[in-house]
Amino acid sequence: EDPVGITADLGVTGPDGSGERAWLLQSPCVESGRTPEAERAKAAGGVSSTAAVFIVVNAALGAGLLNFPAAFNMAGGVVAGLMLQMCMLIFIISGLVVLGYCSQVSNEATYQEVVRVSCGKVSGVVCELSIAVYTFGTCIAFFIVIGDQLECCESCVLAHEAAPSHWYLQRRFTICVTAILVILPLSIPKEIGFQKYASAFSVVGTWYVTIVVIVKYFLLTEETVPTNVPTSAASWTAVFNAMPTICFGFQCHVSSVPVFNSMSRKQMRPWGLVVTVGMIICLFVYTGTGVCGFLSFGSEVKQDVLMSYPSDDIAIAIARAFIVVCVVTSYPILHFCGRAVVEGLWLRCRGEQVELCVVRERRRRILQTVVWFSSTLALALFIPDIGKVISLIGGLAACFIFVFPGLCLIQAKLSESDDRSASWYVLVVYGVVMVTIGAFVFGLTTSNSVYQDIVS
Repeated sequence: EDPVGITADLGVTGPDGSGERAWLLQSPCVESGRTPEAERAKAAGGVSSTAAVFIVVNAALGAGLLNFPAAFNMAGGVVAGLMLQMCMLIFIISGLVVLGYCSQVSNEATYQEVVRVSCGKVSGVVCELSIAVYTFGTCIAFFIVIGDQLECCESCVLAHEAAPSHWYLQRRFTICVTAILVILPLSIPKEIGFQKYASAFSVVGTWYVTIVVIVKYFLLTEETVPTNVPTSAASWTAVFNAMPTICFGFQCHVSSVPVFNSMSRKQMRPWGLVVTVGMIICLFVYTGTGVCGFLSFGSEVKQDVLMSYPSDDIAIAIARAFIVVCVVTSYPILHFCGRAVVEGLWLRCRGEQVELCVVRERRRRILQTVVWFSSTLALALFIPDIGKVISLIGGLAACFIFVFPGLCLIQAKLSESDDRSASWYVLVVYGVVMVTIGAFVFGLTTSNSVYQDIVS
């Protein structure tokens, strides 16, 4: 979920000046093509395979975890949800391997630069715009998650005080206060190295939520076990409604290219092992939360599973606190990525040099941050359902998982005109299959999401 969660883990800061240019991390204006964290990791000997596994897991796990029980409900039960998840996992892992291969072939260290070099400038610009829209939508989802958890705190306070709702406890007010006092100050700085400690905390928080949901399921009694647990989908198309959540949850592909280039052994075999182990860990976390959360509430499960539990439950209250802290610290990282892409597109359109664009950087950065922050906050106040946001940006995540890696693989193999063995044709066909599946998932889920919004 986190396009640049890697930047915090690998320490994008320092007295050597690299921290001052961290705002250009994802910018295509940087001619070297090497990100600061990749150069630093290379100088330090690189990241071990074990460390790379945890960085990949950290990049994937996030707020999408809360939506997995509802995704199992939409898929039509545990069996359908698990089968869909396992089928997609094959393409998710292969997409990560393809990106590592294409990064090696193109000698580029960021996702959008790999796409740009492999597929051309137009595809590169489309990729950058997709990253900007994806991070923008994720930031909206983060605000909605904050509102969900604080709304439960309001319910708990009112239940104990038996008093009418106060204006300072209302959802929109608490979101605005948290956003303005905490998130906005964290989003303005040009450096994000201070976020490296929050990254480890975020992983602990997501694991805690999973453990609590699993334990709560096994503590159910015969009286509390739900009776309305779907075992099949309403229609065959309903199964695909779970795809955006799965794509949103497992999407770490944008971060994967810098991770690969930061490894001490930049080879395909260790990289394949890293992404396989990392995705299996994520699979257990998401499956544990999805299955146990779904079976705990059946068809009554809410889009945010924590909203389904009583507001005065202490263990759930701690889980909500973990999620709020995770989201508050993750928003600046996601915003950093989106802001950097917007900055790069702006500088390219203006034709400015990297060395000269630093002069007015502070003014642009503050303006971009305020506009981005205000827009995401305003939309989150009027979109209270996280499922609607994930259904839209989850379809876009399918492009990062299927479409762009598939295009890069096709172009990489087509450039090998001298060696066209049977494996060459197999990989080209596989690239076409990835692009086809990605386009199908994106088109189906996006159109279905828009249709549901219009109907409701």
